[in-house]
Amino acid sequence: MSFFDIALVYDPQARACDLALGEDGDLVIDETPITPILLSVGLDRRAAPDDELPAGRTRFLAPASFSERRGGPCDALDPFGELIGSRLWLLDRAKQTETTRQMYEFWLKESLSWAKPETGEDAEIEVEWRGPNLLVWRVMVSDVSLTLTKRMEA
Repeated sequence: MSFFDIALVYDPQARACDLALGEDGDLVIDETPITPILLSVGLDRRAAPDDELPAGRTRFLAPASFSERRGGPCDALDPFGELIGSRLWLLDRAKQTETTRQMYEFWLKESLSWAKPETGEDAEIEVEWRGPNLLVWRVMVSDVSLTLTKRMEA
């Protein structure tokens, strides 16, 4: 299976992605699954109606609204109702518990559910605590792996 996307590069220092430019200034094409992986885990998927929001209230101490559930505008345009991104943002204020680890794993699987139809194999996902409040997770699709860490609240 071959992919064909505009390449994203991940900067671990800034913890952000940017478009990759070639030496000629043109956009680089990525034929690996790394760009779809970065989009799947890096974009915020819309929270389900029964999902508890991290703070429950906006920064203005008003009840959470429609916009507080996040999600991309492109989700409304998908004719099949498929959503992109992950709900990992809902765990921004989570503590170091087994439930948090399991939710991370579940929502990573949800965000990478495209891997099976696209490649014929499920994404491989590992999530573990590697010290006090340090969650490490690794995902692999078609022999391309991405490992990231998340510092959780104490």
